[in-house]
Formats: sequence, C-alpha cells, structure tokens
Amino acid sequence: MSDTVPRIHPSAYVEEGAEIGPGCEIGPFCHIGPDVRLGPDNVLKSHVVLTGDTVIGTGNTFFSFGVIGEIPQDKKFKGEKTRLEIGDRNRIREHVTINAGTEGGGGVTRVGNDCLIMAGAHVAHDVVVGNNVILVNNSALAGHCVIHDDVIVGGLSGVHQFVRIGRGAIIGAVTMVTNDVIPYGLVQAPRGVLDGLNLVGLKRRGVARRDITALRAAFQMLAQGEGAFADRARRLGEETESDYVREIVDFVTGATDRHFLTPG
Repeated sequence: MSDTVPRIHPSAYVEEGAEIGPGCEIGPFCHIGPDVRLGPDNVLKSHVVLTGDTVIGTGNTFFSFGVIGEIPQDKKFKGEKTRLEIGDRNRIREHVTINAGTEGGGGVTRVGNDCLIMAGAHVAHDVVVGNNVILVNNSALAGHCVIHDDVIVGGLSGVHQFVRIGRGAIIGAVTMVTNDVIPYGLVQAPRGVLDGLNLVGLKRRGVARRDITALRAAFQMLAQGEGAFADRARRLGEETESDYVREIVDFVTGATDRHFLTPG
C-alpha cells in the first residue's frame, strides 16, 4: 500500500465527505461525490465521474468519461440508499457505466478483482461480476445478472436480466444471451446458442486432458441424454469424479451461486 499523498489535479472536483486513499491520482475534470470511498493507488485519467455510495478497493485504473456509481436505469428506483462495490486492480476503460443497486435486487452491485471492462461496456444494477472477467467493447449486462470468475463476454453482446454465466464461459461477439450459461460453456450466434465448451480457455489454464474429456462427456449427456434436464444433472453429479464436471452440476442446482454471492 502506498503512503504518498494523493495527487489531485486543480480542475478536479472532490466533494466534501469523499475519502481519497494514499497514492491516488485524480486527473483533470474528474468529479468525485461525497459518499465515495476510494482506496489506495487508484488512478482516474480525466473526466471520470465517481458518485453514489461507492466503495473502491486498491490499484484500479479508470479511463476517461466513465460514470461509476450513478443511480440505476430502473423506473422502479425511487431514490433508496443503495451502493456499488468494486475490488482491486480492475481496468475500467473509456465511457464505461456501472450503476448502483436497487432495493428490490439486494441493494448492491459488485465487481470483483482483476477485471478488464472495455470501452462503452455497461454493468447494470444488482449485477455481481466475479474476478478476471473481461467485458469486451460495448457489451452490456442487464440488471441482476451473475457473472462468475474468468468469463469473457464478446463485443456488442448483451446479457438479459437475471441470467447467470458460469465460471470460464465465453460469449461470442454480437450475441444476445437470454438463458443461463454453464461453466466453461461456449455461446455464440445472434440468439445465444450453447455451442460447446470453451476448450481454448480450458487449455490455456492447463486443465488436464482427463478433465477436458470428462467435460465433453458431461456436455453431451446434458445436451442429449435421456430424461428431464434436472434428472440428467443429478445423475451426472452422482457419477462423475471430475471437479470440473461437479462445478457444472453445482451451477445447475444453484449451489455455486449460494457460495459465490456470499460476501467475503
């Protein structure tokens, strides 16, 4: 953690009550609201707006014209006290918008650590974004979405409200995702078809061949096996010895979310 005094450009407007951590750099024409708590070593390039009840961790970089912590784009919002939490070491590029939560959605929007949110992307109210997530240019997450760790959402893609995307999944460019995506799934085409597994991502992470083989077999069983989908998932959980397959089963049953959505 840095022990240096924050550097704040003379043209920046920091409202009374805002907390600026040591080592921060606040560039020209930035605006920081009175309820913002900015941790150490954050960088605001220029023309960045941080507002609302917003808590930001350490070592993030906010690029020009981002609006972070503004009220939700939800007509049901009546001015109730809600907040935004952002973790550490995220890169939030130009023109990104991230909204605070709503009372009906739990009151908090969360972004984890080490994410890259590219230019023009939008994170709506009550969304939970995990760690190492990439939102490519002009992608949008609607309200109440849950995006697990290591997910990539392609450019110009949209994720419908309340959709969950499991760990390690990848969404192709120009895709509309309207249904949940299993961990390590590959979704593409204009209306978001589950089209296999994110094999490239699995190999890059060094996942063992036996686990990739097990994931392929699990995908086939879930996609084409006999019986109802829930029954197929249950049988898969009883039969598998792969932790990766077990993760898919836990995602389908909701066990993963119960752990993922618990702060800390």
